[in-house]
Amino acid sequence: MFIEKMALPRRTFLRGLGVTLALPLLDAMVPAATVLAATPAAGVKRTAFIYLPHGFIMDNWTPDSVGTGYEMKRIMKPLEKWRDRMVVVSGMDGAPNGGQGGHATGPASYLTDVSPKQTEGNDIFAGTSVDQMLAKKLGQETAFPSLEVATEDFTNFVGACEIGYSCAYLNTISWSSPTTPLPMEINPRVMFERMFGGTGTADERRVERDTDKSILDAITSESKRLQIGLGAKDRARLGEYMDNIREIERRIQKVEAQNTSAIKAPTAPIGIPEDFGEHCSLIFDLLTVAYQADLTRVTSFMMARDLHSRAYPEIGADEGHHSLSHHGNNPTKVAKFVSVNTYHVGLFSTFLDRLQNTQDGDGTLLDHSRIVFGSGMSTGNVHSHIALPFVVAGAVNGGRHLMQPRETPHGNLLLTVAQWQGLEIDKFGLSNGTVDL
Repeated sequence: MFIEKMALPRRTFLRGLGVTLALPLLDAMVPAATVLAATPAAGVKRTAFIYLPHGFIMDNWTPDSVGTGYEMKRIMKPLEKWRDRMVVVSGMDGAPNGGQGGHATGPASYLTDVSPKQTEGNDIFAGTSVDQMLAKKLGQETAFPSLEVATEDFTNFVGACEIGYSCAYLNTISWSSPTTPLPMEINPRVMFERMFGGTGTADERRVERDTDKSILDAITSESKRLQIGLGAKDRARLGEYMDNIREIERRIQKVEAQNTSAIKAPTAPIGIPEDFGEHCSLIFDLLTVAYQADLTRVTSFMMARDLHSRAYPEIGADEGHHSLSHHGNNPTKVAKFVSVNTYHVGLFSTFLDRLQNTQDGDGTLLDHSRIVFGSGMSTGNVHSHIALPFVVAGAVNGGRHLMQPRETPHGNLLLTVAQWQGLEIDKFGLSNGTVDL
């Protein structure tokens, strides 16, 4: 018997002038007559951590019953279609808030399970975050050890952003060491060029973009040569992948055109959408492509920043997010805050759509990922870090609501995800066990 099949390495790239395009997993990368589990088609594990500030209206979030068959309340309703692909984890506490305020502890402890040192100076101290521990383990296998992204940049703020706490604690959820907070990239254009290429100075790249050319034009001939040797399924998959990249680029160009043609100069840099939903959508698209091309296996996304004053008039919430979180039990403010919470959860649901609709070897990206979604607060009205809201979607035993015992540290959840990803540790932060995902 003769077995003939085009064989491509998993780390295959198409290259053009200033462009390097990693390929998605194709059938041609799976050796013929090889046990599936021993091939790239078995899928690699990926992890994403998504953060929201200011907590939720917990009465509209936490299910009343545990186990299976629980009823999803209003804020969680956008995730109804994902019930069987996710686990709701309730009752876990954040790291203790050691000083006044309470906002700095949320992001600083979200992925560290460590209370940040109370300081307004440069002597900041928290902990190494779980995403960066995973990045150090997995980073040698991908182009980017991890990607850290956000929708807002407040790194130009210095000193204290909250009583007794440096602004550094509120600007990121990722820490490469207890004294080194990592910057979060907010510009989709910068992310795009970092992932797929772009040469010359910023002005030179801007001139090139103004010609309405796609960076994919630089690899057209090479991609055509590759497709000649591929099967029909691989050609279709590669074509769809490149179409997705071209569409992301088109949307970024559209944002840039809108920003530069405005009568009043926008406050945001070129490439950053003024519409929050579109900004999140572009970031989710870029993260999906980064997973699909195996550019990284670890991502962290700060959907919004603590103390930010963004309003959402498009959903009827014309008062700032932070202000609404301090609703004082005013029914009107509570209703608007619930709308903001639900809107954010709906955006997260679209990310799960993207992952589920993207083929990855013998399954989908969602099949091979664990996506942690939650907040560093529970009740923002009183800055509570007790019983934080969490959902874990993807490669889990879904359909369940788990209620953890009182005073369970949320480090248990972070430890569980780290172990699933292959990190050989038995303790993380304040953890005292694991979670049955």
